[in-house]
Amino acid sequence: MTISSSFAPAQKTLKAPIHCRGVGLHSGARIELTLHPAAPDTGIRFRRSDKNGAEIEAVWRNITESSLCTTIAAKGVSVATIEHLMAAFAGLEVDNAVVELDGPEVPAMDGSAAPFVFLIECAGLVEQNVPRRVIKILKPVNVGAPGKSAALVPSDRFSLNFAIDFASTAIARQELSFMPQPDNFRRDLGPARTFGFLHEVKAMRDAGLARGGSLDNAVVIAGDRVMNEEGLRYEDEFVRHKMLDALGDLYLAGGALIGQFRGVRSGHALNRQLLAALFADASAWCFAGIESEAPAAAVA
Repeated sequence: MTISSSFAPAQKTLKAPIHCRGVGLHSGARIELTLHPAAPDTGIRFRRSDKNGAEIEAVWRNITESSLCTTIAAKGVSVATIEHLMAAFAGLEVDNAVVELDGPEVPAMDGSAAPFVFLIECAGLVEQNVPRRVIKILKPVNVGAPGKSAALVPSDRFSLNFAIDFASTAIARQELSFMPQPDNFRRDLGPARTFGFLHEVKAMRDAGLARGGSLDNAVVIAGDRVMNEEGLRYEDEFVRHKMLDALGDLYLAGGALIGQFRGVRSGHALNRQLLAALFADASAWCFAGIESEAPAAAVA
């Protein structure tokens, strides 16, 4: 599938605050979350109401953990599992928002970005009279690990290509190319759910993870069988979700990208390494139309 992409010329934020509550996938904590409008050039910020209102800017340099989810932290305060909400902001082209929550993790909801898309659309969006922050890729940047890779390459628009390959025949090899825009994101990518293997659950819980995980917020695979009674939302839901994760992680660049992302069995850790490698090379990127400045996400 190939879908055309475009960037709105002006920044956007929410028209009004909107609230939800849910369970953290890894912490198991009951968490209340409110999305607030924010001024132009605020970017995305997370605010811990249970930690005296401490705020964390959602940029790659604040990532502290990226094994099974993306966690950001600043001054000893952290927020985990931000990637699905970040993907919803990226997919709907939301530039500025404050995410207030009373616990250590974004609620899992149904394991996809769709509930956050619903919240954002219920709140409504408003354009702000400031151009979007757009980062253009000028030359290829690559990172890798055994059997895995992630790259950003120049292009005249933003697109993603992702490939996965699992031994389980429930997944096997899947590959997808996608050029996101709001309509296509909400229909074709946002509803794809996180997934995991039943045999890994005990080890994860022994490690203090997946305490809030269930068939209500994840696709669970036992051997070569999908355990969820309702089955899959797409035949290739697994690669769609991996691409959803990558979209959320890439939005931690501090702005929208113009370039192509290529992932092969990439995960949160490689996605973070890719952004670090990009901003470590000043010749690899520029602001679209503003080549003399460095993006805020690249400033230490």
